[in-house]
Amino acid sequence: MGMRKSLIGLSLICMIVPGFTLPAEASGSKTQQENDHIVANWKFSKDYVKSGSIQNGDLIIEDASQNGNDLQLVTVGDASSPDLKNIMKWSEDDYDNQEHIDSIQFANYKNAPAGRYFKTTNEAPINSETFEDGFTVEAIFKLPSNFTSRSHSWMGIFTRQGQAADIRKMEGEKEILTTLSVSSDKEIQWTSHPTNLNYNVTNWSRPLKTDEWYHLAVVNDGETTTLTVNGISDYGKSEEVIGIATIEGKGWNIGASEWGNELDALFAGNLQEIRIADEALPEKEWLVQDAQDDQPVVGTNENTPLLTDKDNYNFLFVPDTQKYSNHNPEIFDSQMKWIANNTKKNNIVMNAFVGDIVDGNSEVQWENSLSYISYLDQKNIPYVMAAGNHDYASGDPFLTHYGPQRYADKDYYMGSSPSGYGSYSMVEAGSYEYLIIIVDMKNIGQDLEWSKQVLEQHKDKPTIIVSHDILYPEAKDDKTVAVESSNGQLIWNELVQHHNQVFMTVNGHYFGVTHQVKQNAAGNDVIQMLVNYQYDYRGGNGWLRLVEFDEEDNKLYFRTYSPFVDKMSTKERTYTDYKNLTDEYNQFQLDFHFKERFNLK
Repeated sequence: MGMRKSLIGLSLICMIVPGFTLPAEASGSKTQQENDHIVANWKFSKDYVKSGSIQNGDLIIEDASQNGNDLQLVTVGDASSPDLKNIMKWSEDDYDNQEHIDSIQFANYKNAPAGRYFKTTNEAPINSETFEDGFTVEAIFKLPSNFTSRSHSWMGIFTRQGQAADIRKMEGEKEILTTLSVSSDKEIQWTSHPTNLNYNVTNWSRPLKTDEWYHLAVVNDGETTTLTVNGISDYGKSEEVIGIATIEGKGWNIGASEWGNELDALFAGNLQEIRIADEALPEKEWLVQDAQDDQPVVGTNENTPLLTDKDNYNFLFVPDTQKYSNHNPEIFDSQMKWIANNTKKNNIVMNAFVGDIVDGNSEVQWENSLSYISYLDQKNIPYVMAAGNHDYASGDPFLTHYGPQRYADKDYYMGSSPSGYGSYSMVEAGSYEYLIIIVDMKNIGQDLEWSKQVLEQHKDKPTIIVSHDILYPEAKDDKTVAVESSNGQLIWNELVQHHNQVFMTVNGHYFGVTHQVKQNAAGNDVIQMLVNYQYDYRGGNGWLRLVEFDEEDNKLYFRTYSPFVDKMSTKERTYTDYKNLTDEYNQFQLDFHFKERFNLK
């Protein structure tokens, strides 16, 4: 109310004092006065209602840029459905929690009897705009707390009507012309057919949280496109793309996506503002500067030793690398170079990949992984690899690249399972010889007896089981707890519970981090750990999990470290960039009485 009272007072002064004008900041016109490149600005506020109402289904939202790109409300489905009462309504909720700002809350869902969205009016100039010199699409929005993939996947925020096939762009997803939408995993997708290519090019964000406000900016500088959400560009620049292809007579949808020239998924959540410019706006001119997530990661960039005593040793676990193979190969590069150059310094006795080496079966992704993992081979660094669900494909490319033949000259590698995906290795460290067994998630049934035989033959060897699928995280009483998947239950019942030498299991697959300590049939502790950062910033920000074994003090130290962030300059780092994560799930220690626990005779 303070701002509104100030404006009223200034208005009275204007009437009393000749020649007095409102300052640009107060009039709300500063952005438009300073930047004539704003094509459209839709503020979903009652202050910008041009005519009509939500209740009557005839609402018109005025284009705040005054360029004539007004929006009209569209109702689809059964106009008499009682659901329409709650499908769209005004909300006082907004990004900055200010009294004088509104948003519109959408409650659309798939297969609803009725739905509502906006579209540009037929005469809107933006309908024919091709943005050949670049563009900036900004949105301030919030996903609904009840988001489910079944009800809301691929819902549109901002979509150009029509399909690429109508203008003979027959490659890529010809059903999509341009859309800013939300995936089934709550990732933001910008995919568009540019004017210079015959196929669509896509930018992605990390998965977002529900019931949290975000600012996004899709920026094209006339050459490449970058998608930024709350100040973070998770996957960098696109290939060269110029403009946005258009179809004569078609406009834009706000709050709806299209597929094959038909409405697909309508938006749910809150929209506060969408603004479009016909150039690449610098960050200082965005609607929100210095945007940050409500709960970013907890960490430090202070130097923290990863080996606290020269007699101690580390096991290192590489979380799912799929997003690096696909989008951010430079992060994969930094991880593998660091491991190759620092294994001896930090006395890392084994490096274990938990699976999902690639995101999909493309030769580029496999080649990316091979290029960087070869650093380990060149320096004779020990490593073992589990396959993940993204690594299986026709022709068994995982076995082609990372099958038993790759380990033929590695003396720590002791053998492979019938499927070829499982294996076991041995390494000496401290007072013990450790066994590491890879249990394949897909071929677990075929390999189960083999796995049991390995364990039966090595009852005296402290053992770590690595598999892609064992634990998943679940929220309970504001805490993240570990829950066993069906594969995890099978591994526990058949390979862990009655094999006392198994003291640790490690997996990826499910997004997040958690751990638990569970007692086996002999009453001894088994540490179980999930490490997977693929849905975090930049696909994982290069974080690795190290476990330091301290036999003298009977401790295990668990740390999460990113060599990628460590190499960043101070200027490059954002509010999410910490080389060491320090929350209770990423940095902790456990008492571990080695002699008692490894008394396996």
